[in-house]
Amino acid sequence: MITRRSFLGLTGAIFATALGMACTGKEGVQTTMQTPAPSVTSEKEYVHLPELPWKYEKLDPDHVADLGYEGYMEAHCMYGVFNAVVVALEEKVGFPYSEFPTHLAVYGKGGVVGWATLCGALNGAAMAAYLVLPEKDADEVINELYSWYEYTELPEYVPKKAKKADLSPFPKSVANSPLCHASVTNWCEVSGYKAFSAERSERCGRLTADVAKKLVELLNAKADGTFVAAYPLDERTASCRGCHTKGSPLENTRGKMSCESCHDVTQIEEHPKV
Repeated sequence: MITRRSFLGLTGAIFATALGMACTGKEGVQTTMQTPAPSVTSEKEYVHLPELPWKYEKLDPDHVADLGYEGYMEAHCMYGVFNAVVVALEEKVGFPYSEFPTHLAVYGKGGVVGWATLCGALNGAAMAAYLVLPEKDADEVINELYSWYEYTELPEYVPKKAKKADLSPFPKSVANSPLCHASVTNWCEVSGYKAFSAERSERCGRLTADVAKKLVELLNAKADGTFVAAYPLDERTASCRGCHTKGSPLENTRGKMSCESCHDVTQIEEHPKV
């Protein structure tokens, strides 16, 4: 079989011979032309990855938090969480985590390339959950993580050395939503810093660490068989879903996030009851 390399060598030799004949101005000049031996090429051995979910071993939440913070500083929020979990599992398990191209998670930066939709840290966490858990268990972990994120005052993580801004105490806020847009805006209103400031970037780096840590705590609980959901839907959201979600009288929306993330509290309270 002639490889691309040997083919190029062969055509090069033919071209050189023809050029030599042209330079002598003589036809039929006999030259010794040796066809180069085909280079020895070995076919790439394709790695066959196992079916999902992959093997999970309990991880150190604080170590993964540190990896998450560093990952954010390297390539933003979604990559920060997802890469942290994969790297930590590569350290403990090795294959197949050693083969996963975690850089694909960079697309989730800023709520998907700056669209400020789903928080990138939560996006990466959900992908990691589906990597290591059966669907039902992954869904339970994701539901718990997202609810925790909505109602917890964050960030809590304190890096050994701040990369962007070293504020003490560091401003915290409640996102009240899994959306990047609402999460960032709420923090900016509380802190007084702008959305494209170094302080906000530091905040999201620490938030990434928080999400990575919480995710691992939930995954460890699943591994131990001790997982218990602690963040059910709040009463107001559950009440709204009673009229607007699947099987309800209106059935004109879907979702689990807090209704207050988009609708004013007064509007909700004065909303007609069915």
